[in-house]
Amino acid sequence: MSVEIEDKNDQQQDALIEKLVSIRRVTKVVKGGRVMTFSALTVVGDGNGRVGFGSGKAREVPVAIKKAMDKAKQTMREVPLTNGTIVHPTIAEFGATKITLIPASEGTGVIAGGAMRAVMEAAGVHNIMSKITGSRNDGNVVRAAVKGLTEMNTVDYIAAKRGKTVAEVLGN
Repeated sequence: MSVEIEDKNDQQQDALIEKLVSIRRVTKVVKGGRVMTFSALTVVGDGNGRVGFGSGKAREVPVAIKKAMDKAKQTMREVPLTNGTIVHPTIAEFGATKITLIPASEGTGVIAGGAMRAVMEAAGVHNIMSKITGSRNDGNVVRAAVKGLTEMNTVDYIAAKRGKTVAEVLGN
């Protein structure tokens, strides 16, 4: 019985979209000289409304990437999507980074740069327009994008929370 569960987990792990956003070399000055380490930032998603990010540090690049991927898989969260785009326009902030996400019609594509593009592709967003203002630090952009995606609510969720029908919430 446990073997079947492990096989399903392996299949789910294989189906994940893994994106490496950035690798940085970090130097720490100590009494005996300089200690070099590497920091990796990754994004993982299933391409169908789940996304997570992680960062890892190690003395070798592959180990740092593996740590970051493992952390990203642990932090995966649900993202409400409709027809390959987000549910409604939203603004999210993290640190000095402010991002604006706007749903787009079919055929628009992902209009996003660098780190935000990796998040959108991993989450399964196919049509979106975005804008970054303030800091363009990769870590802050990824955190703000994931925050913006995961904090959105569908009309069904809001209606259920208020104890009303969807038509009452929309004012029809």
